[in-house]
Amino acid sequence: MADKEQGNQTSLTEFILLGFGNNPRLQILLFLLILVIYIVTMAGNILIVVLVVTDRHLHTPMYFFLGNLSCLETCYTSALLPRMLASLLTGDRTISVGGCITQCYFVGFFAATECYLLAVMSYDRYLAICKPLHYATLMNGSFCLQLAAGSWINGFLAIIIIVSLMLQLTFCGPNEINHFFCESTQIINLYCNDIYQVELVITTMAALFTLPPFALTGTSYVCIISTVLQIPSTTGRRKAFSTCSSHLIMVTIFYGTLIIVYLLPKSNTLRDLNEVFSVFYAVLTPMANPFIYSLRNKEVKEALRKIVSKCVDFIRIQKCYCIF
Repeated sequence: MADKEQGNQTSLTEFILLGFGNNPRLQILLFLLILVIYIVTMAGNILIVVLVVTDRHLHTPMYFFLGNLSCLETCYTSALLPRMLASLLTGDRTISVGGCITQCYFVGFFAATECYLLAVMSYDRYLAICKPLHYATLMNGSFCLQLAAGSWINGFLAIIIIVSLMLQLTFCGPNEINHFFCESTQIINLYCNDIYQVELVITTMAALFTLPPFALTGTSYVCIISTVLQIPSTTGRRKAFSTCSSHLIMVTIFYGTLIIVYLLPKSNTLRDLNEVFSVFYAVLTPMANPFIYSLRNKEVKEALRKIVSKCVDFIRIQKCYCIF
């Protein structure tokens, strides 16, 4: 009997992502919808990165971190949506164990990094609003690079420990994952081993690497709101709050959906809506990022106007050369 169980443990080579069901009409609709979301997300975030790199007026700490966030969202989306699109198009919902662990790693890496980048951006806004006289001195180029690098490194460390532990365990049946991507809390339920220690490690690591940036973000905004409310003029309060309102929207969407998915008690209703809320933080948040920051930001819109103007001028010059 022991040999038979051991054989079952080693025979599992792939998982099946159940995703959003197996309705052919729904699959076509989802494919078209997710394809549009992917194109818009990639184009919007890449455009933000290009604007931040090319326009010297955006060479400030706030836009430097925004460029990092847009780069992160591009990678985050690429770790999820291409695989989902292929599955919807071909109907093949299988994924190898190695591919599943790899996707789980990158999704966790980018999610943890985003927690730190959002915290760094909130700290930047705190210094700009609450310590304006010391802002230029404190938030210098070297310190910005250290904060950005620290965010990516902490995101890497947060998930590499969890994945290293997951690779040492073996899988039993069933091999079905009730999600549209490989997510750690779904994968650990398929292990043959006692998952109590694994869950404990995942919970501990999640607390160590996500609570500090969440606490820094919350504390920063408490100080920001307190400072803004002390500004005597309505115009001054509106101007000060407008500099961080876009970031506050992103923080609210990102952490709000994470709390619903991972922290609230798993009632039957919330369990059924888990995939829906996962779509918000994993798919819709990266797409909303460029819109929220660009449509509410004069500097970004001005930089976009300049680059569009240059492109139009270039096209006109090329047409003139073609005529002659």
